[in-house]
Amino acid sequence: MATIGGMPAGRRPSMADVADAAGVSHQTVSRVLNGHAYVREETRDRVNAAIERLGYRRNQAARALATARSGVIGVVTTGTADHGPASTVLAIERAARGAGRFVSLAALPEADADSARATLGAMQEQGVDGIAIVAPVVDVARLVDDVSLPIPVVVVAARGDAPEGSSVRYVAVDQRGGAAQATRHLVGLGHTGIAHVRGAEGWFDAIERASGYALAMEEAGLEPRVVDAGGWSARDGLAAAAALADDVRAGRITAIAAANDHLALGVIRALADRGLRVPDDASVVGFDDIDAGDVLIPSLTTVRQPFEELGSRVVDALLGGDARGVVEAELIVRESATRRASAPHV
Repeated sequence: MATIGGMPAGRRPSMADVADAAGVSHQTVSRVLNGHAYVREETRDRVNAAIERLGYRRNQAARALATARSGVIGVVTTGTADHGPASTVLAIERAARGAGRFVSLAALPEADADSARATLGAMQEQGVDGIAIVAPVVDVARLVDDVSLPIPVVVVAARGDAPEGSSVRYVAVDQRGGAAQATRHLVGLGHTGIAHVRGAEGWFDAIERASGYALAMEEAGLEPRVVDAGGWSARDGLAAAAALADDVRAGRITAIAAANDHLALGVIRALADRGLRVPDDASVVGFDDIDAGDVLIPSLTTVRQPFEELGSRVVDALLGGDARGVVEAELIVRESATRRASAPHV
């Protein structure tokens, strides 16, 4: 009979086959698979070699029956393709896979209570071990306030008004702190006329980044100037910056803190269309550190969100770890923000 890796073709290798091949007990194989500390290194290597040679893969259904855990984490999103939420979902999936878990993904068809309850109910029926809700929008996160599930629930949202005493845990990047860092950087470069292009209405990230900007301006004794973009796209930034161009030309505004990198790109284009140069006439900073931000002309000063760390914190919280809820953002200094020019370009 034909064999593959020492096994008859057409039959999946079992844990017992691995034990026989490694010359150990079934219990020892189980301990290796579950990362048990009390296994000698030589024995662990022998078991892993047998697993590799036989092509053994753990039977998740059998494991679920034995442990009352499915090994699956549910992830609920709003279905947005925006950089932050999409990057967060990918980071959670990678962290889950690194922890030996799978992800079941569901997008809310509508941001309403009925959709949220139905989606969370379906996740629970699948037997997931916990649910991560990527909820950048205020209305979605608040839908969870009254939801009670017998499994861990972690909400990814920079929510300043998270309810006290809730069983739901909140994990997020420090959006407010990141925006404050960026604004303080501009203040440190000598800018006193600093405007903020605010992101989409009803998004926690927009609310917190605007709050961080306002905090840094207040610390410096400066007057804030906020322009609502109404969205997150470069086109939104293009339209919003039109309201700032005259002030930039007159030297009243010498720096612009955009709520994300795409808005910053729109701001740069809007100024260029009016004969104004970045950073000569106005410094510009963004938020997110999107791909290619470092190869733009000028390269974009921005705030980096550590999505991999965020994903790890979410999965750790779901699996019972004591992960801190806030992940620090990092200011990335590049060419688009420089020391204040002595006079505006006319």
